[in-house]
Amino acid sequence: MTEKWKEKLRQIVPPKSLRVRIFFIILLVGTVPSIMMRYGIVSNYEARAVDQRSTTVQNQLMIIANHLVSNNYLTNYPSEEQAYKTSHEVIDAELEMLSNLYEGRVMIINSNLKVVTDTYDISEGKTIISEEVIKCFRGTNTTHYDPEHGYIEMTTPITRTETVDGVTTSEICGVMLTSISSESIQSTMTIMSKNALILETIMILIVLALAFVLSAMLTRPFERITEAINEVRAGYSDECISVPDYAETVHIVDAFNQMLGQYKALDESRQEFVANVSHELKTPMTSIKVLADSLLTQDNVPAELYREFMEDMVSEIDRENQIITDLLALVKMDKKVQDLNIVTVNINDLTELILKRLRPIARKKDVEVVFESVRPVVAEVDEVKITLVMTNLVENAIKYNKDHGWVKVVLDADHQFFTLEVSDSGLGIPEEAMTHIYERFYRVDKSHSREIGGTGLGLAIAKSAVLMHRGSITVTSTEGEGSCFTVKIPLNYIKQ
Repeated sequence: MTEKWKEKLRQIVPPKSLRVRIFFIILLVGTVPSIMMRYGIVSNYEARAVDQRSTTVQNQLMIIANHLVSNNYLTNYPSEEQAYKTSHEVIDAELEMLSNLYEGRVMIINSNLKVVTDTYDISEGKTIISEEVIKCFRGTNTTHYDPEHGYIEMTTPITRTETVDGVTTSEICGVMLTSISSESIQSTMTIMSKNALILETIMILIVLALAFVLSAMLTRPFERITEAINEVRAGYSDECISVPDYAETVHIVDAFNQMLGQYKALDESRQEFVANVSHELKTPMTSIKVLADSLLTQDNVPAELYREFMEDMVSEIDRENQIITDLLALVKMDKKVQDLNIVTVNINDLTELILKRLRPIARKKDVEVVFESVRPVVAEVDEVKITLVMTNLVENAIKYNKDHGWVKVVLDADHQFFTLEVSDSGLGIPEEAMTHIYERFYRVDKSHSREIGGTGLGLAIAKSAVLMHRGSITVTSTEGEGSCFTVKIPLNYIKQ
């Protein structure tokens, strides 16, 4: 049953709800100070009232103590002489009045620790041994407040002062032990506590209402963001949202709008990619079908023509096979969870090997390939994928070059990265095409793409492989003069 109620409570008040947290924060900030204020006021009043009453009574007791000394109350009491008897009666009346006024008790104790006078007429003639009394005889006055039993107890020294031969001496010849009632203070505190409690209850109710209203108002912008995101998720809208209430909501909305823009771009890119794949795969198939239909519709086809058509069909099949191979390679690159086969590779030797394979292609166009190694480079990389990067960049530099041109490959490194620069004297890249060259199936010169060959996937594959190594690839180009691709990859692979 308990778990069931807990579950219902979680549904009503989600434990991670920002609105609930704001509500409780405002409630705590509003109620805790009021509670502390109530206790602080009452406690401060109690301390001040006790101190004030103690001081008042102590002053009156000091006056009576002076009367005791001046009338030799301790040495001549009880006395049968009329003068002493009258003065003693006056002092007794003062003590009785003080006792009645403060609902207390006063005992006068001589130096032998005997009670000379007791306003309660209980302990007269008895010996009293009390720590407070002994301390007072030694010159230390004490005041003790007992709120549980409702009294204040204090000691007052009776000091006799004598001057002999110009030398003044003081002697404590007695002690007044006084207990006064603190019921009036307690009564006042009770009234104050009730009034403060009423005020505190009103304040808590106001804070409670304020917390409820403010928590709803403060979280309303986030609810609008949620509603807008749900609209987009459900497909009812694809427009950017705007909630400029707080700086935080602006940041959240900006991040969502950027993500929405990337989603739209990705969706458009996907549609374009599907269209391009369909076109690229359909073109060779159309050519093969046309060639096959030509052979089927003709009778007595010469062997030479038959061979020529078959060679064209084989060429188209090879082209389609290359497209499919590159597509599969690109799909593998897109799998973020794929583990790289990281090994330690001598980049200089790998570059030499790749250029050795590509130089025959360069010789057909009379393009000179030059390799410049600034220093030996050894790095932790996936050899197959780095080979794809180098091969695609150098092969593109050769294919999109001029006759009698050149391709220069420069390898360098610092303490963190190695850098591969592939520059050429080729056709260059128009400025408007610079942002599209890494897109799949994109070709700068579409009119000569079939003559040059390729699938339009090389740079997309190269960029994916570089990013998998947590590297970067940049390009600078001047149309008609050539291009320079720069690849920067960490020497030591950092696993994600």
